[in-house]
Amino acid sequence: MARPRHSILALLFVVPALAHADPPAASEDKTLSPYFVVEGAAPGIEAMPLESTNADVHISGVIADVVVTQVYRNDGDRTINARYVFPASTRAAVYGMKMTIGDRTIVAKIKEREAAKAEYDEAKKEGKTASLLEEDRPNVFSMSVANILPKDRIAVELRYTELLVPTDGTYELVYPTVVGPRYASETTATGRAAAAPENQFVATPYTHAGTAPGYHTGIRVELAAGMTIASIDSPSHRIATHWTAKHDGATVELDGADDTAGNRDFVLHYQLAGKDIAQGMLAFPGAKENFFVMMVQPPHRPAPDAIPPREYVFIIDVSGSMEGFPLDTAKALMTDLLGRLRPTDKFDVLLFSGADQLWKPESVAATPSAVAEAVAYVGAERGGGGTELLPAIQHAMTLPRPSTGESRSFVVITDGYIAEEPAVFDQIRDHLGEANVFAFGIGSSVNRHLMEGVAKAGQGEAFIVADPSQAPAAAEKFRSYIEAPVLTNVKLAFDGFDAYDVQPAVLPDVFAERPVVVIGKYRGTPSGKVTLTGVSGHGRFVSTLDASTVVPDAKQSALSYLWARTKISELSDFYREDVNHDAVVKLGLDYNLLTKFTSFIAVEQLVRTTAGSTDVDQPLPMPAGVSDSAVAMSTGGMAIGAEPPLPVVLAVLVLALVAIRVRRRRLA
Repeated sequence: MARPRHSILALLFVVPALAHADPPAASEDKTLSPYFVVEGAAPGIEAMPLESTNADVHISGVIADVVVTQVYRNDGDRTINARYVFPASTRAAVYGMKMTIGDRTIVAKIKEREAAKAEYDEAKKEGKTASLLEEDRPNVFSMSVANILPKDRIAVELRYTELLVPTDGTYELVYPTVVGPRYASETTATGRAAAAPENQFVATPYTHAGTAPGYHTGIRVELAAGMTIASIDSPSHRIATHWTAKHDGATVELDGADDTAGNRDFVLHYQLAGKDIAQGMLAFPGAKENFFVMMVQPPHRPAPDAIPPREYVFIIDVSGSMEGFPLDTAKALMTDLLGRLRPTDKFDVLLFSGADQLWKPESVAATPSAVAEAVAYVGAERGGGGTELLPAIQHAMTLPRPSTGESRSFVVITDGYIAEEPAVFDQIRDHLGEANVFAFGIGSSVNRHLMEGVAKAGQGEAFIVADPSQAPAAAEKFRSYIEAPVLTNVKLAFDGFDAYDVQPAVLPDVFAERPVVVIGKYRGTPSGKVTLTGVSGHGRFVSTLDASTVVPDAKQSALSYLWARTKISELSDFYREDVNHDAVVKLGLDYNLLTKFTSFIAVEQLVRTTAGSTDVDQPLPMPAGVSDSAVAMSTGGMAIGAEPPLPVVLAVLVLALVAIRVRRRRLA
């Protein structure tokens, strides 16, 4: 009787996968969800056209310039249109794109999103080869390439720049390689938001967990620090490092052949000798505008003599995408976090997936017995269901406060695989002042946009924990951050330096030992003084910079892109759809930047086919450590208690028929 049972188990997994072999239609009555790609393709169609993606990174001082080259190849005998969803840094200022077909190169133009899409669709219809780059999230992009002819090899190159800001003396470069599957709740999946162009990436095909990416991933970093480098390492990949003679620079590449390099974020850490940082001011004299960026090292954190008691509400993701390695890591993290609380602190635990459940009706003192009970409570979870973060945040904010008046902090622990980031940010920001919010991103390819946005909206900090071994260090860092901010009441004053359009408009408290970064424009020649003040554990803090010593450098043109990207971030990254659309469009067009409302479009003005073409979505690998449940439980975007999606109904019917057949055989 073992064979029928194996057949039932096989059907349980196969039927939902086959039912989602085709992506959902982009209409308001269809549910957004990722789906498993079906191996093999229709005759004559190349279903996996991405041949390779390579990142060439140049770091000069604190500015990284990145060139990403994607090569598409059609090995089939029919013309195809490829679409590829991929990530980038949350701070990336994408300022250029070009497309190369054979010996012909077409430089892309920046246009309003709707106009660029219309031009792309027209070129596609006319049989012209074209490429379109769109922003779905500040860290998620979609590349579409129309009319890739049989045997074509098309290279699309995009360029972006970002500022590298050290924390505790360590610089970190993050190059994400894969977008994790996103859960879309009932509200997003069936409402008007489902039709929004920036949400269509949610319906993306994935290969099964453990399957290597079907394309090559290459990463090369050239680092010119300008001073002696003490160390370089990567916690994510094996690397080979080649040093310059003076140890003030290095070239870093992936070490050996790694066919799974593209299923997790590439992270590179480096420290300068003595943990110094390149503080000071850089200036760029533009043709029409001048730009500057200033970095000021805050004071070292003091050892607090008396720390007031606090209350912590831990909001923990136990959804399907957390099953296995991410949830195991979250459990290890919680063990450390709870173990570091003092008996005078209070805490509670709120678990969420499709629904949420609260450990205690109100926070309790962090006694050894209470901590042990909470650790066991979290440890019993196995992972399953959707990722309804917003209702969990809303629930947490209604919890009664302790009558003893402890300062409240929310600690969100999740992989961030959701599609409703703006609503979460708004919920937190609307309750600003009630609690600080800290975010722990768990996994090898977390949604950093969500993590950083939650922390920014809640005036807290974001932490990334890639594997269980990092949990103790992350817990210790979290404790040191929340015990005593490095700098509060931070203000900036300009005396004789004609600065304007300075970002950020309001400087937040500094929790980490991280430089205060200010970017803006200036008129005339740098002169006068810039003074940063604040309150530290040692008392009043004052840092003054003499702007007259700054020599403007024409090579620092990246500052114009970085200023515009920072401004765009303030306007749109962490807000709802009712942002200042016109302001974002103007910034995108004026500074040649990709935004949620502006896209890059390149069209080869040559009709290359009249035979039509077939659309193909490039399947993505499941991020390392993430199980198939991330797709299985996201499919349908259903919350617990909702009507089951059709594939589940079909699976149940098939299983029922099999069970009837087995029963008849037994009776016979």
